[in-house]
Amino acid sequence: MTSLTVLLLFFVSLTVATIAGRLRRLLPRQRPISSSRAGSRDVVEVMGSSSAKDGAGREESKASVRWEPRIEPLDDFVWDATPPLKLRPIKPTYHITMALQNSTPADLIVMDRNYHDRVMSRRKLIDERQSAVMGAIPSGYTAVRELYSYLLGTYLPRRYPTMFSLVRPSSGPSEVVFRNKVTGRSLPLVPPPSEASTMLRALGETVEDDMFLLLREPDGGEHRAVAFVCCHPSGFDPSEKLGKRLAEIHSPVPAYSKIGASMERYFARLEVGKSVKRMNWAVQTHPNLYAPSGNHVHVGEDVKEDEEIDVEKARFRVELQTLTRLPETQAILFSFKTYLYTLDEIKADGLGPQLADAIEGLKTGNAPGMWVYKGCVRWGKAVCAYLRT
Repeated sequence: MTSLTVLLLFFVSLTVATIAGRLRRLLPRQRPISSSRAGSRDVVEVMGSSSAKDGAGREESKASVRWEPRIEPLDDFVWDATPPLKLRPIKPTYHITMALQNSTPADLIVMDRNYHDRVMSRRKLIDERQSAVMGAIPSGYTAVRELYSYLLGTYLPRRYPTMFSLVRPSSGPSEVVFRNKVTGRSLPLVPPPSEASTMLRALGETVEDDMFLLLREPDGGEHRAVAFVCCHPSGFDPSEKLGKRLAEIHSPVPAYSKIGASMERYFARLEVGKSVKRMNWAVQTHPNLYAPSGNHVHVGEDVKEDEEIDVEKARFRVELQTLTRLPETQAILFSFKTYLYTLDEIKADGLGPQLADAIEGLKTGNAPGMWVYKGCVRWGKAVCAYLRT
């Protein structure tokens, strides 16, 4: 090999290395976060570059970091063959606590064979009672927009590709749209600059989970509900919670003061990429998901004790609740999916006596007012007798 050839090869390799180095700096790179930083955050750290002007008007490059949940696709998921989760949060004595469990962002939305019927019912309910089941104050618009873009643009088509997809229509606008394969509906991936109600309606008709968005007040204040879509309330009017602080939202709940301060502190510390869940249960004397009144008894309300009830219509009602922080607006997403089980289902699992004990145990824990608040004073005697037979 001649000296000239060696010199040419040196310059070629140097040029290639220089170009490769520049490309690495210019192109965004995606890598999973290290296990030491991940903890319970099931996320991917996406790093790239962005440009901005300095004080002299010159362009300068800055590194940007955002957190995206690591969502494992359920490629073979068959929604209409998937039974609902069987949740049994039954304890003999009730103590009011946050009772949070670690979860993952991938489990934010849980699908099952009830999906189609429930979203169709929600669509009808929104048409009939829009102001009661959805709403937002001006400060909640940006958070609603972030949630809309994330669920439709990332989470649902990635988690449930057999149910949802992103498609480019063959005719009309060329923008990619969100396609619901179950209902046949398509929605814009990027919501138009309109009122939050347009996006809330779309969310309420796409998933059966109810959602509240909360933002912390400036200067480290309390969290306030800034938007909601809630078609399955139990014993409360969702529209009355809009704009209120956590303490005001939970003011009817007996002994809430025992956990109120802890809840505010937890909300303030909740990190992007970490999800938690909890369960809440009740018994109701009807099979309705939409129950803004009747399931609770409030202070000063006249109560008919030990009513005769139709136990075949009664339901064991469980909410699977989640807490997640959105990365851009830092809003807290409080979402919950409601499950209804007949009392016969509970008895078939051999848990009739345990649920009866749990109902009576509402009187003996650290929040004895729950016995009246959850309506047990009305139906407790009849339900417990039936569960023990």
